[in-house]
Amino acid sequence: MKLTQGLRMAFMSVLSNKLRTVLSMLGILIGVATVIALVAMGRASSNEVAEQVSALGSPNSLQINITGRGTVTTLSVEEATELGDVANVAGVAPITSTNAYAKYGKTQVSVTVEGITPSYEAVKDFPVQDGRYLAAPDLTGNTKAALIGVDTAADLFEEEGEDPLAAVGKKITINGYNFTIVGLLESQGSSLAGSNDEKILIPITTAQKIFQIGGVSTINLMVEDIDLMDATVAGAEAVLYEKFRGNENAYRVFNQEEAMETLSSVNETMNRQLIYVAIISLIVGGIGIMNIMLVSVTERTREIGIRKSLGAKKRDILFQFLVEAVCISGLGGAFGIGLGYAASFIIGAVMQSETEVPGNTVLLAFAFSALVGVVFGYLPANKAASLRPVDALRHD
Repeated sequence: MKLTQGLRMAFMSVLSNKLRTVLSMLGILIGVATVIALVAMGRASSNEVAEQVSALGSPNSLQINITGRGTVTTLSVEEATELGDVANVAGVAPITSTNAYAKYGKTQVSVTVEGITPSYEAVKDFPVQDGRYLAAPDLTGNTKAALIGVDTAADLFEEEGEDPLAAVGKKITINGYNFTIVGLLESQGSSLAGSNDEKILIPITTAQKIFQIGGVSTINLMVEDIDLMDATVAGAEAVLYEKFRGNENAYRVFNQEEAMETLSSVNETMNRQLIYVAIISLIVGGIGIMNIMLVSVTERTREIGIRKSLGAKKRDILFQFLVEAVCISGLGGAFGIGLGYAASFIIGAVMQSETEVPGNTVLLAFAFSALVGVVFGYLPANKAASLRPVDALRHD
């Protein structure tokens, strides 16, 4: 039997039982679509994690969190500034943070208030879009100047019918203290630590005075050469180790690059587990194909006997039934790819993140679906090919 003749007969057999074919390939279709959708979701999740981590600061930044030792739970601003002497450190930004109530007119909102130094702008890469930044005289004079985030400005001023973009120069109260807005911050979006646009920045000395904060528990460092990040981390840890007399639990140096690697690793592990579930779905679909093909062999026993009596060889019968199984699984894989792309588009819209379906994933999913057809179609095909013509013709 010629190859083209075998293919034509297999396709005619598949198309003659359309409902059975559709039901048979559903498992493969769902499995392939699930694999593609999960890979797309994994890419979207990875992109979102990258954005969230990058929002914590530039790649050449370090964050130090002080948990303390005994009664000493913070560092003074002066002690924090000394970390600037560590090799490869280009800037230091000590920060105090607390929750407070900001009020303008009759509108009051809960907001994060951070006490900062002028170096915050460069170290955190957080400039103003209007007005000025805090300067050294604001710290020495304990001035009540404030920088306001765009979301907080909108919450305060839109309720009063005023333009939040014209916030500079207006006066607000923070926990009852009058402050003048000197700058409107650029929008920074959200990060793993929360929204960067729902905050107010004030001089660190003013924050310590009105909120009764004795020291700083968060310090941001800007690194000159990112290739020397490990050495910089070691240098900062050495200074902290000495200050806290060997208690390594009193501080934590947060490396953005390490955080990205950790989160990506966790994300990849979760996606891998989900893909394993999708592969199980493909295998279940393959079992469904095998079951349908076994039924088909039983129904077509007399046909097989007639063909064998007319000279069809075992390999011809085997080839025909294998092609039928591969056609069913291949069609399921093709439709599954289309459904997977549609699902990835919907996932991207829901997650509001860019999804991506690698071409090699599509090819691998389709190849696996075809392989499932070969593997699970072989038993029925071999059963059909092994029938003796006399027994087949006697079949009722």
